[in-house]
Amino acid sequence: MNTTPPRTFPPAALRRPGRWAVLPAAVLAGAVLGGGYGALKTPQYAAVSYVIVVPAEKSDPAAALGFAQAYGRVATDIAVTGDAQVWAGVTADTLRKSVQAATSPDAPMISITARAEKPAKAVSMADGVARALVLNSTHVAGSTGVKVVQFSRATKPVAPVSPSAPLSALVGGCAGGLLGGLVLLVRPKRSSPRGEARHSRQPAATTATSPAAVPAPAVASHQPEPEAV
Repeated sequence: MNTTPPRTFPPAALRRPGRWAVLPAAVLAGAVLGGGYGALKTPQYAAVSYVIVVPAEKSDPAAALGFAQAYGRVATDIAVTGDAQVWAGVTADTLRKSVQAATSPDAPMISITARAEKPAKAVSMADGVARALVLNSTHVAGSTGVKVVQFSRATKPVAPVSPSAPLSALVGGCAGGLLGGLVLLVRPKRSSPRGEARHSRQPAATTATSPAAVPAPAVASHQPEPEAV
């Protein structure tokens, strides 16, 4: 009797897209978004101006370091209240957002960094804030015992400091891969009930197509013959 071979089914990983397909898709999406952001964003230029705090005559030299820290914290406020807006040609809000002051822990020096869409504007903002600090320190030098002097003027930047399109694409791809990996770790595995049902029906179908068992012929029981009298 002919028998039908059991049907074989491909593994579940071959019947549907793998879970790991999320990772390359996330990397590609992050690279595209990052590259588009880098290409469309306006480049930013940075200019840095330096001022130094010096003690006046008959003043404690150690006080210059403390006043340098204080001037660094209020640099943008002094620039706004002074004439830095006029010299830089920008608004007070732009100065607060685009200018940062940093101090050194071991020297009474303040660095003033300004960012702008044009190199000339960045230079004017950095030098304007530095000039405002110098004028303010001159007005209060009698009470503070120190004054701020210009140490180095800002130079015109030749290259933007904002990331380029390839670098933004690389960063976006790395971020997308990280998010994709987190999704794979958090996302639970989904079971395939249809595949399990097919596999559960497979033994029944195999049993139905197998040849029926033929019962063995019954063996006749031996009966003793009657004795002749």
